[in-house]
Amino acid sequence: MVATDTYGMTLKDRPEFKSKPKPLCFPPDASVSEAVAQMTEKNFGSVVVVDSDQKVVGIATERDVMKKLVHAGKDAATTKLSEIMTRDPRLAREADDVVDWLRIMSNERFRRLPVVDEAGRIQVIFTQGDFVSYTWPDLIYQAKELAKASVGRNYPVWLIGGGIMLYSILMIIVVSSIG
Repeated sequence: MVATDTYGMTLKDRPEFKSKPKPLCFPPDASVSEAVAQMTEKNFGSVVVVDSDQKVVGIATERDVMKKLVHAGKDAATTKLSEIMTRDPRLAREADDVVDWLRIMSNERFRRLPVVDEAGRIQVIFTQGDFVSYTWPDLIYQAKELAKASVGRNYPVWLIGGGIMLYSILMIIVVSSIG
């Protein structure tokens, strides 16, 4: 059953789950050069490093390439993905909650979340951007509701403040017309 709001929605319930392109997957012994060529051709920001059973063993991002290859002065043609990948990345299951992972990704400061099936095989990669774009309407609604509640709860303060402002404006008009 597909959830009707973000809270309680699983990753596989997300509309993008079925429409996202399959992640680029490479074995650990593939060269960084091979992976970067595919990343460039398909406009992907990462590749998933998988074993022979398509189980995730690492992820290599553009940042990994910059920091661990380019900055280190290594040769992309001879450097293996296993040398620059982030090992044992956090993995989500298809049935995990969207909001839980948004919170974890935000707190732990990572941007890409490989999602695996029950057998541990890679299915899709969600990014923080995927979560934020989906939760944005909910956040706007919550901000609106908080503002309404704040104004309603502080009605006497607004009334007194407004009265003082109106009195001050009237006094300025009266004083300027006299003088």
